[in-house]
Amino acid sequence: MKTKTLIDGLCFGEGPRWHKDRLWFSDMHDHKVYAADLDGNMETMAHVPQRPSGLGWLPDGRLLIVSMMDRKLLVLEDGELSEFSDIDALSKFDCNDIVVDQQGRSYVGNFGFDLHNNADPDTTELVLVRPDGKAEVAATDMAFPNGTVITPDSKTMIVGETMAGCLTAFDIDSDGGLSNRRIWAQLEGAIPDGICLDEAGGIWVASPVSNEALRVEEGGGVTDRITVENQAFACMLGGADRKRLFILTSSTSHPDECKAAMSARVEYVDVAIPGAGLP
Repeated sequence: MKTKTLIDGLCFGEGPRWHKDRLWFSDMHDHKVYAADLDGNMETMAHVPQRPSGLGWLPDGRLLIVSMMDRKLLVLEDGELSEFSDIDALSKFDCNDIVVDQQGRSYVGNFGFDLHNNADPDTTELVLVRPDGKAEVAATDMAFPNGTVITPDSKTMIVGETMAGCLTAFDIDSDGGLSNRRIWAQLEGAIPDGICLDEAGGIWVASPVSNEALRVEEGGGVTDRITVENQAFACMLGGADRKRLFILTSSTSHPDECKAAMSARVEYVDVAIPGAGLP
């Protein structure tokens, strides 16, 4: 399958979400959050000086935005941004992706080390932010926790560990805690960045090192591969029937190179199985 381009000329797209008939995403290195319709018409929803990344919605409809460099969760209400939770003390380095469950509990990952300045990789924590903004560590020894999904029954969370090249599953306890950690799928020749879940239980994985989005089943079997020209950093199933796979791509992820290249795109292809679960 060959992708089509919905939007091009972005700095660096991340954190795509399908919400109220539009694709929402962060242009991380241009400090903006956009919502786009299926014709590619974009509306600027927020400006985040410390770089936006993951997005999620509270049960009351307010938007949460990960502010990466100051390691905070921001909330957008009536067009204004304010601090929802400061998770700097619990996050080893810049925060990245997020999933918000049906109870309004947010799970936020972080790099764990200074990726763009070539620091040695280190493990880090996955942080749980409760609906009142109070935060705690939900999981430790995570190798760059990145894209995250929650199954439709709200019982299982699956996290892409970028530096371990795997998808890791947890049971979600009634209090929001995570237990029964296990490898859901070990990837070969690919690494997970952003991910999304479909109705059949497969996970689409954006893999920057292999310039593709691949559909993975539990245990590691790959059923589909979609090759893209540049690196694939995130993906989301959306559209009217949730069968449109949006893939966010860029020639680079380094902030300075992104600003020079402006090569980031939102690409898409229609697939057979609709999206499910969260985000």
